[in-house]
Amino acid sequence: MRVAFVGLGVMGFPMAGHLAKAGHEVAVFNRSPDKAQRWGQAHAGRVGGSVVEACRGAEIAFLCVGNDDDVRGVVSQALPVLAAGAILVDHTTTSAKVAREMAELATGGGRFFVDAPVSGGQAGAENGQLTVMCGGDKAAYDRAEPIIMAFAKAVRLMGGPGSGQLTKMVNQIAIAGLVQGLAEGMHFAKRAGLDPLEVYEAISKGAAQSWQMDNRWKTMAEGKFDFGFAVDWMRKDLGLVLDEAGANGARLETTTLIDGFYRQVQEMGGQRWDTSSLVARLEKS
Repeated sequence: MRVAFVGLGVMGFPMAGHLAKAGHEVAVFNRSPDKAQRWGQAHAGRVGGSVVEACRGAEIAFLCVGNDDDVRGVVSQALPVLAAGAILVDHTTTSAKVAREMAELATGGGRFFVDAPVSGGQAGAENGQLTVMCGGDKAAYDRAEPIIMAFAKAVRLMGGPGSGQLTKMVNQIAIAGLVQGLAEGMHFAKRAGLDPLEVYEAISKGAAQSWQMDNRWKTMAEGKFDFGFAVDWMRKDLGLVLDEAGANGARLETTTLIDGFYRQVQEMGGQRWDTSSLVARLEKS
């Protein structure tokens, strides 16, 4: 298919690469031209000089940008130049509100919009093993799903517009609580005089096991946080979560508390640290 991809950050760069490797005719755009040029050198595809140039005539366009306003800006430029009946698939983590707005705008222009935030991090993007949760028109989703599978291990339609973003919010709520639990467990183990790595071997095959434990316990023990999903990004996501909870009446007591803990990590200089850096806050105190 004729595919466009806008946003070549740590996630978008490899995702667009998987689409090219799958044989699609890919055109890319990134606000920082050097990243787009590097992508063009690494993959078969065309580098566009603008959103319009990359998206013109595309049958499906992917977005992986920063926030609600970035999505609005890209969609407003892309919609008029996409092929009739084309699909915009947004992998940005945004509010459910903007997803619904963009779906309505796309429908009015004879196109479709699918909100499709992802989970799996940079490693999942590079390995083509992302989990994608989608919201939107079912017929549009059915057309997009096989294309998305170029970089995903699991894709699921959760409901109408905004449902993908709401599901991603649940994902972030669960991760925040889990990481805080691991941080407290690590902190307790050290204070109790236990070897954290021996603790991992003892408990990681039982009920405490999780992806976060398997992939972050060792680096937490070593105080290594210069990788992974940044605290700044997590706070952006939790802000979306708490705004939505304010609207729907959900009681997110633990999530609210942990958002404050992440603010403290930012104040320690950990804006770009991995989310597992919650343990650094405990060790500081």
